[in-house]
Amino acid sequence: MAQGASTQARQAHYAVPQPMPWPIMGSASLFLMALGGVFVMNGASGGWAGIAAGVMILLYMMFRWFGDVIRESEGGKYGRWEDVSFRWGMSWFIFSEVMFFAVFFGALFWVRVMSVPDLATLEHNELLWPGFTSHWPSAGPSFAEKFSPMGAWGLPAINTLLLLSSGVTVTIAHYALKENNRGMLKLFLFFTIALGVTFLGVQAYEYGHAYSDLNLKLSTGVYGSTFFMLTGFHGFHVTVGAIMLTVIFARCLAGHFKPDHHFAFEAVAWYWHFVDVVWLGLFIFVYWL
Repeated sequence: MAQGASTQARQAHYAVPQPMPWPIMGSASLFLMALGGVFVMNGASGGWAGIAAGVMILLYMMFRWFGDVIRESEGGKYGRWEDVSFRWGMSWFIFSEVMFFAVFFGALFWVRVMSVPDLATLEHNELLWPGFTSHWPSAGPSFAEKFSPMGAWGLPAINTLLLLSSGVTVTIAHYALKENNRGMLKLFLFFTIALGVTFLGVQAYEYGHAYSDLNLKLSTGVYGSTFFMLTGFHGFHVTVGAIMLTVIFARCLAGHFKPDHHFAFEAVAWYWHFVDVVWLGLFIFVYWL
């Protein structure tokens, strides 16, 4: 009876954290990285320093914020109501990320279906841009250098296999957690992190290959800009997801999470599956078609 009363009291109380600087610090770090990127793309000084400062602030913010939430969770402050709030919060966050990538996919669609064909069918096209046609990939009518597009059935196909496999391993790890199989949980969560890190390594190699062998750069007209913006932002999300998976892995090693109370693990798994789905869209519409 006393245990039931204690449970009811815990669920009736909603944990409200003290004011913290982490959200505004995270916003500042993203602003510094974006500003640094603009400086780099325009050849201004201090761009890489701004990006580095933003990354360092972001990592510090994540370390401190994750630490606060972990201590509150392990301290028994979170109950049913907090769990519902976390689920809604993570759902809206992923929805905002869907809208973020929808903008870039929309820009790619508009360029391919509307802009390039329209420019190629102008009345005085032959006088303005001799030889320009509505083919894709295209860097645009004013880009004179030759480049080669990134093919789908090479490094991108390997990365697709890696990322889809990581979606399977994190699902197995989640199933193992619900079955309280700690050994399988740790093993397959480690596999997920390893596959994610390998994906990032292959993507870095792909970028080097694009720059050195294909003359495909961020400055390669509209094709280069859409290619690197879409794949680059996705790579950033994979990096953040790998960091979160590493934190969850460390918590699993420390004995955290229970079969019926582990939303932090679920939230990271949701995010990782979102990253998988976005990559499928990238592989189909950026690399393949």
